[in-house]
Amino acid sequence: MTDFSPVTADDRFASRQALIDRYTNLIPRHILGHYPTPLLYANRLSKELGKVELWFKRDDLISFGFGGNKIRGLEVMLADALSQNADWLVTGAGAQSNHVRATAAVAAHAGLNCTAVYWGKPPASVDGNFRLCKMLNAHFHFTHDDDRASVDSHILLVADKLRQQGRQPYPIPRGGACAMGVLGHVLAVFELYRQCLDQGLEPDAIVLAVGSGGTYAGWLLGIRLLNLPWKMLCYTVSREPEQVSQQVAGLATEAAALLKLDWTFSANDAPIYGGFIGQGYGIPSSEAAAAIKRVGRAEGILLDPVYTGKAMAGFLSGLQNNYFESYKKIVFIHTGGEPAFFVGTGDWLDDGHTASE
Repeated sequence: MTDFSPVTADDRFASRQALIDRYTNLIPRHILGHYPTPLLYANRLSKELGKVELWFKRDDLISFGFGGNKIRGLEVMLADALSQNADWLVTGAGAQSNHVRATAAVAAHAGLNCTAVYWGKPPASVDGNFRLCKMLNAHFHFTHDDDRASVDSHILLVADKLRQQGRQPYPIPRGGACAMGVLGHVLAVFELYRQCLDQGLEPDAIVLAVGSGGTYAGWLLGIRLLNLPWKMLCYTVSREPEQVSQQVAGLATEAAALLKLDWTFSANDAPIYGGFIGQGYGIPSSEAAAAIKRVGRAEGILLDPVYTGKAMAGFLSGLQNNYFESYKKIVFIHTGGEPAFFVGTGDWLDDGHTASE
């Protein structure tokens, strides 16, 4: 006899918890931080906005390597590297990369060497994340090519040279965008789901800044695994939306295969909002600066000019233009990046006020 009993909330919880347990056990992980990271209600900012309840998932407060959600992916990659007896991590991006700084900290913690591959030439100033990488004793390799993609081939060149020297390098793609890293962000979805249950929060949407695409791919996969109703409102900070959507879909498909799931994601599964990159990746914009100041002055939460500031600028613009009228409860993923405040003069934040005013 067929059972037509309705599915209850308890049934959904039990099913999702079983999935969490199953896939958590399938994901290798060398835990570095203390979890969960805080999920905080933005009381004053929500009142200002008047249209939504806004929450912050504070991955900037991950308690390792100056924080940031790059640590989540690196916890999985470190477990994989150690299982292969690697003795050297090789990765790259720009000189102010959060991912490279986090990788240098992970290598130091694990007793591994680390080479940071940077596009372009050595910067004139040793500040921000570059200063931290130098302090962490990372080796540096500059491509002397201003094309950011030059990092990709140079990571492989450095790794090959290390093998020739008898070392066992573990190359990590630019920005940490690889299937193993994606799995760390799947675990972040599981973590937020449990926090929402504990706090009685049922989010309508998740806001995320997107660079190389690994974080978005993990959230896309994790949300599908748990069959959650959350919508993703994602803002590119580095590439054109169509290119990012394709990259995210490919990474999510590869990560699903690691979990033995025969799932294929398409670019249509990973929509991206554009229009808020400004003059380019890593270059502060006036819209981001305004969003950073608004959030900081309302909540004491510091966003960064490269990622979260631009995503917040996009989200606030969407609210103003009534794009998200059906979404009442929003979680903004604060992915970190505060070292960017300590690069250069900071004149991009200047609005005419002095410190004493």
